[in-house]
Amino acid sequence: MIKRLSFSEDPGYSPQILCLGAHSDDIEIGCGGTILRLLKTYPNARVTWVVFSGQGTRVDEAQASAESFLAGIKEKQILVKDFRDGFFPYTGADIKAFFETLKPLEPDIVFTHYRDDRHQDHRVISDLTWNTFRDHFILEYEIPKYDGDLGTPNFYVHLDRETCQQKVQLLVKHFGTQANKHWFTDETFLAILRLRGIESRAPEQYAEAFYGRKIIL
Repeated sequence: MIKRLSFSEDPGYSPQILCLGAHSDDIEIGCGGTILRLLKTYPNARVTWVVFSGQGTRVDEAQASAESFLAGIKEKQILVKDFRDGFFPYTGADIKAFFETLKPLEPDIVFTHYRDDRHQDHRVISDLTWNTFRDHFILEYEIPKYDGDLGTPNFYVHLDRETCQQKVQLLVKHFGTQANKHWFTDETFLAILRLRGIESRAPEQYAEAFYGRKIIL
């Protein structure tokens, strides 16, 4: 049985949240707005934020960005690993061994990559998430990119414009190494938020979308 997502309405409730990303900006792009909304609702949340690859400046960017998204959260753990970018399928055993160390967390919700993402690193993280957390509530997020692999999500989180702007501002602020990428722009991030807002008839027009493969109401 897949665990039900049963967050309490009590703002003092402290859910255990696990965020997994292959690269230093993946979590922020894929579910940054949802994280910001959850932490506003549950300021006592316990968050483990894992970035699986990073070298040099990218490590500093990952750390600074995670700190900004988790600002005000007392119980947080930010881990930036150094698995080689682009080579995850060939170092899968080592990555799997690290996943085993995450098992004791027993998270209430796990954010990970979309299973059908065309980036090989993303798929490895998604596969190992499901392999490791077999009885947990898992949401797969999406990353817009050249591959054109956006799918048809079935789970939406509505966001207000202020939260969306905060997400985008933090992305642009912290990931200067990505500024030369043609897709890394305010317009890209706001566009997909708006599109998913249209699909889900979001009251304030914006949403992040996920793939929930096993959900129990």
